[in-house]
Amino acid sequence: MSEFLNMGGYAVYVWSSYGLAALILWLNWYLPRRQHQQLLQQNKRRRHGTGE
Repeated sequence: MSEFLNMGGYAVYVWSSYGLAALILWLNWYLPRRQHQQLLQQNKRRRHGTGE
């Protein structure tokens, strides 16, 4: 198992690549979701007459 985790001496590069890919995937999910929630809140405020 430790040989697998070591990746033949390239573990730093391999695992950092996996971490970076996971971060990018999470940002691709999170940022549009946050923007969508903000737009929904803006529309709700405008409908209720408490605009910005």
